[in-house]
Amino acid sequence: MGDEMLKTPYGSWPSPVDAALAAAHDGRPEWPGFVGDETWWTEPRPTEGGRRALVRRRTDGTEESVLPAPWNVRSRVIEYGGRPWAGVERDGQPLVVFVHFADQRLYRYEPGGEPRPLTPVSPVGGGLRWAEPRVDVERGEVWCVLEEFTGDDPGDVRRVLAAVPLDGSAAEDRGAVRELTDGRHRFVTGARLAPDGRRAAWLAWDHPRMPWDGTELLVADVGDDGTLRDARTVAGGPDEAVAQVEWTADGRLLYSSDRSGWWNLYRDGTPLCPRDEEFGGPLWQLGLRWFAPLDNGLIAVVHGKGAAVLGILDPESGEIVDAAGPWTEFPAHLATHGARVVAVGASPRTAFEVVELDTVTGRARAIGARHRDAVDPAYYPEPQIRVFTGPDGREVHAHVYPPHHPRHAAPDGESPPYVIWAHGGPTSRVPLVLDLEIAYFTSRGIGVAEVNYGGSTGYGRAYRERLREQWGVVDVEDCAAVARALADEGTADPARLAIRGGSAGGWTTAASLTTTDVYACGTIIYPVLDLATWGPGETHDFESRYLESLIGPLAEVPARYAERSPTTHADRLTAPFLLLQGLDDVICPPAQCERFLARIAGRDVAHAYLTFEGEGHGFRRAETMVRALEAELSLYAQVFKLDVPDVPRLELHT
Repeated sequence: MGDEMLKTPYGSWPSPVDAALAAAHDGRPEWPGFVGDETWWTEPRPTEGGRRALVRRRTDGTEESVLPAPWNVRSRVIEYGGRPWAGVERDGQPLVVFVHFADQRLYRYEPGGEPRPLTPVSPVGGGLRWAEPRVDVERGEVWCVLEEFTGDDPGDVRRVLAAVPLDGSAAEDRGAVRELTDGRHRFVTGARLAPDGRRAAWLAWDHPRMPWDGTELLVADVGDDGTLRDARTVAGGPDEAVAQVEWTADGRLLYSSDRSGWWNLYRDGTPLCPRDEEFGGPLWQLGLRWFAPLDNGLIAVVHGKGAAVLGILDPESGEIVDAAGPWTEFPAHLATHGARVVAVGASPRTAFEVVELDTVTGRARAIGARHRDAVDPAYYPEPQIRVFTGPDGREVHAHVYPPHHPRHAAPDGESPPYVIWAHGGPTSRVPLVLDLEIAYFTSRGIGVAEVNYGGSTGYGRAYRERLREQWGVVDVEDCAAVARALADEGTADPARLAIRGGSAGGWTTAASLTTTDVYACGTIIYPVLDLATWGPGETHDFESRYLESLIGPLAEVPARYAERSPTTHADRLTAPFLLLQGLDDVICPPAQCERFLARIAGRDVAHAYLTFEGEGHGFRRAETMVRALEAELSLYAQVFKLDVPDVPRLELHT
């Protein structure tokens, strides 16, 4: 008798997945690398103020966090950051350099000692910032990307390749840092040195382009004195985005370019494995690696259409053998050493873990940040990969997570509430992986649909460019098309649809609530709301000209900036909403939220505005995530009339 399903209304099922559990599993390991034969990486610590810890895995398999709190290994270059550490083995001991988040200085660390600063603090603007360090023991230097603020405006900034002395002589002396490039390009990635040390390669681009619009691949000669000479462009341009560059063991140039309409691999300009798949992606952070050459001539690759899997490419035959194992999704975090590959992998049943692939045996195994089921996996959602039809018959990719519970089902004839999730970016993609935030809703009987709307990456350049000058239109239409289709087919209750998203997804959510009547409510998280004030001088430099591709050149289409902004149409808003904002956000500043709220004052729209001290763009502290998630569930409970007893009631104001 004990196995009978209980008939309980959607949204009121009891769940062991609470907000604290979801918060504890938020974030993922990143930036794996080798120090000698050891594997190191960074991983989140939501319960330690949201810092990122540096983790060392010794060759005997033991694991330790090498720097205690409050050390926080994270770079602020271009605000989204980049690879924040590097290490080598010297005299049998690790020598590691890393960026500390609080002061953005580069530090040198050897186990048993204290971290010692290698770079000075600058009093100007955002100071001196570093990313993609590479330790050169012979020269006694760390080569990295330097981002230097020259004034107080977000646009008063220059970026160059630079060499920092390993002996600490630049710790108080900016003049001791050797600049390797002249700053002619607004943005640069870290240099890759050819095996013989005679040539260096890196990527560069300039406003108004974003790196997925077009980048230049530069190669320079390295002089005996360690200077870079005769830099020349060998690939890329305004309409060709080179996403990554490396050297093969025999000194040939390997890069990923989307010149064919897909990010594919090229070796000295010749395609290695032409496919309608992505072997690259958007450079939101400096140092992302979708491919990594091995000493034996093979190449580790992360590739796919939509989901990206880990494989080994034989460049001579063009064949790829994918790693065996449960992981179905790999972000661009590859590292290689000898015949070993280390990556970060996840699946709908496992959160992100550090994975090692032995290319000799083909065997892959989780070696770090190992997934452990925090609750019975019977409560995990069971996603469906779907393709919906949007306006003009266009394809819209989505992941649908129906309500799922091992013991509860809804009474016959009841359709569930559904929340449409719009991802950030917007030039990015939502991965199909276990996310306890989704389980938080699905295990209670609320469905979730994550939409990879037009403009998302992973489906080729044409799909990505659907959003060109159409932000606030195509993303809104594609999300609405998925919501309506779920309602029309009986999967979702048409009267109980919600939408939520953060950052660019917050924009899509706000735009959806102000321009459509599809949704009964919405959750808007650290959003873009007002285009007139989200540009040069108002937001950070990296994205300050992004709107030229997303909306159009301001000088040519000024009216469009007002017309698309949710703040302009706040008077059309009738649905209840929750607005969540970090007070330290420099990408989407709180002032936008305040202007938006001023426009709806006295208009009898039920809403709540929660702000969080010490949080920037993307929440990192457990207590913040708990409060945000519980507030979101309380909003849906009130609007959809759900019985949710175990969650504090969110006060909605009009």
